[in-house]
Order: sequence, then C-alpha cells, then structure tokens
Amino acid sequence: MLNLRHSNLQRLLYLHLIVMLYMKKQTLAYSKTGFFSPLMTDYLSKSKGLEFFYSNDVTLDGFKNQIKAKAEFPQKNRDVLVDALKTQYRNVEISNLTNLHIEALKDSKTFTITTGHQLNLFTGPLYFLYKIVSAINLAKELKNTYPDYNFVPVYWMASEDHDFEEINYFNFKGKKIQWNRDASGAVGELDVNGLEDVYKLFKNQLGLGDNANYLADLFKKAYLVHNDLASATLYLANELFKDYGLVIIDANNKALKQLFVPSVLQELEEQTSFHKVLATSDKLSQVDDNYKIQVNPREINLFYNTKNSRERIVFENYTYSVLNTDFKFSKAEIKAEVTNNPERFSPNVILRPLYQEVILPNLCYIGGGGELAYWFQLKDNFKAFNTPFPILLLRNSVLLIDKQQSSKIKKLNISTEDLFLKQIKLHKKLVEDLSEIDIDFTTQKNHLKKQFEDLYELAEKTDQSFIGAVAAQEKKQLNGLEYLEKRMLKAQKRQLESQTNRVLDLQNQLFPNQSLQERQANFSEFYLEYGETLIPSLVKQLKPLDLEFTILHL
Repeated sequence: MLNLRHSNLQRLLYLHLIVMLYMKKQTLAYSKTGFFSPLMTDYLSKSKGLEFFYSNDVTLDGFKNQIKAKAEFPQKNRDVLVDALKTQYRNVEISNLTNLHIEALKDSKTFTITTGHQLNLFTGPLYFLYKIVSAINLAKELKNTYPDYNFVPVYWMASEDHDFEEINYFNFKGKKIQWNRDASGAVGELDVNGLEDVYKLFKNQLGLGDNANYLADLFKKAYLVHNDLASATLYLANELFKDYGLVIIDANNKALKQLFVPSVLQELEEQTSFHKVLATSDKLSQVDDNYKIQVNPREINLFYNTKNSRERIVFENYTYSVLNTDFKFSKAEIKAEVTNNPERFSPNVILRPLYQEVILPNLCYIGGGGELAYWFQLKDNFKAFNTPFPILLLRNSVLLIDKQQSSKIKKLNISTEDLFLKQIKLHKKLVEDLSEIDIDFTTQKNHLKKQFEDLYELAEKTDQSFIGAVAAQEKKQLNGLEYLEKRMLKAQKRQLESQTNRVLDLQNQLFPNQSLQERQANFSEFYLEYGETLIPSLVKQLKPLDLEFTILHL
C-alpha cells in the first residue's frame, strides 16, 4: 500500500512503476480502425492538397516554427489572462505545478497547448481523459525538446454552449445516468438543482469499495457543493489532473471578452467569417468530395448572452436584432454595447476558435476528428482577423482491454485488429477462417466469366443477336453461384455459431453499440477497477506525436 505521507511526486513515481510492470501496449494506424474520416486519415498521412488548410506540421520542427509565429502575443493579453485565471481558481485548491503554470503565463517564453470539451456530466465520454492527457504529454515533450520555453497544458471549458441535451448524462455500465431538468442559456451558468437525485442513483450503482467511495465523493464534492455547472466542472477536472499542472479556463469572462472586442466589432460590421469560411469550405470540397463540411457559417457568428438566454444576432434592415427576444440595436448602439458589455457577446462554433487564440498564447489545438474537420474550414478566417492559426493535432484515441478480455482474445486466437472490423465483416471472416470448407466462390466466378468470354466471341462471329442471350445466361449463372455461396455461408454460420458468438460478444464489450469504447463509456467504469493507477497509466503510455491509435491491455 502507498504510504500516505509520500509526496505527490513519490506517489506518481510509484504508480508509473506499476504501469510499467503490468501494462501491455499496441498501436494501430488510424486508417485501419475504420472509425476515422478520409479527411483525418489524409491529414495524418500528409496527403497533397490539404496544405492550404493548416499551418505548421505536427512535428517538433513544426512547433519550432509555431513558436516564432506566436512570439508577438501581447503582454497585455497575458496579464489579463493570468488575473482571470487567479480569480477563477480563488476557491479551488490547486497544486504547486498548476500555480507555477499560471504564473508562468506572464512570461513571453510561455505558450499553451490547448484542448477543449463540453461540460458533460461527470466528464461524459471516456475521451475527455484522452484529450487532456494528450495536452499534458505534448507540453512535456515540447519542454524536453525546447527547454528555454515553458509549455502549459490547458483545458478550455465550453461553458458558453447552450445545448443541454448533449451534456446532461453519462453512460455507466451500459446504463444512461441522466440529469433531468428544464434548461436554457449558457450551460456553465446553470445551477446544480436536481443533481442530488443523480448522485443518489449513481452512488447506489457504484457498489462498495475504496474506488467506489472515491467516485461517489468526487461526484458529491463537484456537483453538490458548487453553485453552477462551470464551477463544478472546474473542480472535477482539477481534482483529476492537478498533479500534472493542468490549467482550466472558463472564457465566459468579461475581462477576457474585452480582449476580443475588436474581433467582435469586425464580425458585426463586415461579416468577415461568413465570406471567408464559405470560400474555404468550397476549396476543401474541391480537394475531395468525400470530405464532409462540418459547419456552415452564419452572416453573423455571434450569440447575445443574458441570464437563461443565448440567442443568435442577425442584421436586417440596418438593425441588429437578437432572435426570440425584444433586443434591437442600431449600428452605433451595438458598438457601444460591445464596448461596455463584451461578456454578452458569445462566439459560436465558427468564432470560438478565434476567441481562444486571441486570449491564449497558444501553439496547438488538440481535438477529435470532427472538431479538427471544422478547424480546416477556418484558416483564411484567422488570416482575415490577423491572428496566427495553431497547429492541429488529433487527440490520442484509445481502446482499454482488461485482463479477462485479453485472455479471451488469446484463447479465441483472434487478432486485436480484427475486432475493429464492422460486425458483419468480422462474422464473415470468422466463418471463413473456422470453416473446413472453402465457401469463397471467387475462383468459380472468375472461371465462369472466362467461359462466357469465349461464348461472347463465338456469338459475335455467328449472330450479333445472340450477345443478349449470352449476357442473360451469364448473369443467371453468376446469380446462382452467389446464391449458393450465401446458402453455404449461412449453413456454416449455424454450425459455427457457438465459436463465433464468443468473439462477437467480446467485440460488443469492447465496442459498445458498434462504436469506439471511448465515445460510449465513462471513466468511472475503469476507475472502479484500476483506481488511482488509471490516469498515470494513460499519462505513461499515450504519445500524442506518434499519431497512431493506442490499445492498452490493463
């Protein structure tokens, strides 16, 4: 057992030793998982044609160039940022490292590595952890490479989002634990009414044991002690990652918004983002029509934020109006409103990345595939606002496999890579591999096609009218072979059902709802089993610049 008198550093070293002794790691190319878009796999492989849509490469040399690009970050912005962070943390117990990181942000040689996430209840999906660990580990690697600079991992809380239905639940052991209430406006400002019932439900499902008690206590201290969702989430993320110096920011702040005033005014007066993002999106579609456009810009990409309300701003008939409200402004009036009350102007998905880069000395944004896809639409817009575009890094993506599941994989004699196949393909492959009968009729079909080539040649030499009859007969016989193949495959599936079901059951455990585990499960399921070794395990094993999918056998 750990001696409780040990320092945090000693404790982390002890946990890392456990990780090294017992954990096995595999990696897999993202392109082989079947879960990532053509845009993301092309970006990772540095496919030609995409260079226009990002800045520096995701390499250590690329970061050297990015430091130069961000070197002129204003000292005023640093000072305002540090003051805002200190205010936000005033009632939170932070580690010495986090405190040092906040103070270091005043220094012109300090830069941030940022990831962002919604204020999901109890962190939401498992990849919340992977995003933050990616930022922590990248900051650490950059410090080792460029020791003259400081690099601070930052978690940006999406406190201004207003889609409550996206964040009011988490999954625990296949069940949805949900916070039910009426909600409107920015989610970070929501009070915690109703979470007492969620706490009781969750605690009952956790069961007994030290790890269960820790999770129940963590939930209670986060959501039943703090007054609003933003404060609760800040507490929760800090408790999980304070030993690693994570800095958490709630940018829904008047002083920080004041730094963004010039950009807000430009957006209102010139509708810059609408024109630039539309043009960039069109260019992206022209590179490859398989690239999905993630977001579409509005004429004005700002909300007006008041208590319990966050509504779009529109410009019609020389008047700025706030939808679903009575707020109306002339050009002069809205200019004065922006200057005097900047906190009321909230960027949407198009402008939020720009706001981030205005207030942070940031080098890199770490996000999931869907997030980075919309960042690819924004580079020209950043240029129009005279703001450096950050490096874009796909967050670490992970599959966690416990000892029992690893043992099953070995006994069933299957590869981990096969488990990433779509279930229909996996089932077919299992039947083909296990069957003593060759039920792949490809050879027979090719032989049949060869025979009909001779018949086509004969028909052309005798009577052209026979060609249609030959084609019909070819189609009929090929259909017959396909029918036989399917019948035989179906029969084999019945015979091998017991063996194949064991594999498919295992796949369903690791890929709930045929989705990546990280998009479905909550960290609490794994914390119950592995306790305080879970996060050190991830920090030890995840390598953000390796750009590969990680499989961890715990």
